[in-house]
Amino acid sequence: MVRIRSKREIEMIRESCQIVADTLIMLNEHIKPGVATGDLDRMAEEFIVKRGGRPAFKGYMGFPASLCISIDDVVVHGIPGKDKLLDGQVVGIDCGVEKNGYYGDSACTYAVGEISSKKRKLMDVTKAALMLGIQQAIPGNYVSDIGHAIQTHVESYGYSVVRELVGHGVGTELHEEPQIPNFGQPKQGYRLRAGMCLAIEPMINQGSKEVYTENDGWTVRTLDGQVSAHFEHTISITENSTQILSWGKS
Repeated sequence: MVRIRSKREIEMIRESCQIVADTLIMLNEHIKPGVATGDLDRMAEEFIVKRGGRPAFKGYMGFPASLCISIDDVVVHGIPGKDKLLDGQVVGIDCGVEKNGYYGDSACTYAVGEISSKKRKLMDVTKAALMLGIQQAIPGNYVSDIGHAIQTHVESYGYSVVRELVGHGVGTELHEEPQIPNFGQPKQGYRLRAGMCLAIEPMINQGSKEVYTENDGWTVRTLDGQVSAHFEHTISITENSTQILSWGKS
């Protein structure tokens, strides 16, 4: 069931999203060579709790950490631990927060030190694709219009869209209907309406679209070992516009 949220509910979702956004901004200062991913996870959890939130990922379907931290060829769902960041890597960080029964969700891919122009371009194209997808999230359009905009943009640069992983609705659950694929033909699926809250999150590979999941049951990697990038915002659809609820303000 696709849920239509009241203005009050949207403000509650926005409050959780703001904690997520501020967490990602805080972490940016610590994305440096030599920093352990487990340390980033602990920083995030402490920050979220101090803001009155709860790390939404921790314990979700058994996930053991507060953040998903995904380095280079890891697409999503990397588990933080002892691994240390290295100069030249890119690292995607996905963060979710629950506060007062409402969820926020956002992700960003960061450069670790000096990265190659090839990696930088992938990040820039993926971020631009997210914004193009968001522009399609208006009343009267369809879910597939979002994915079509994303796919068209990234494939024009020779990149590929991961098929197995999608965006989703957000609200009183971390993952709600509808699913938001990052590919597809226009004018298909649910028709978008004011009051819908969605997490749009392109996961874009430098090489082929094929991925696999490691034996830990979580870590998703590109099959060809090439780099992937991931950006995500939670949005609300209004009668006249689209609002990004997870913009950082601090």
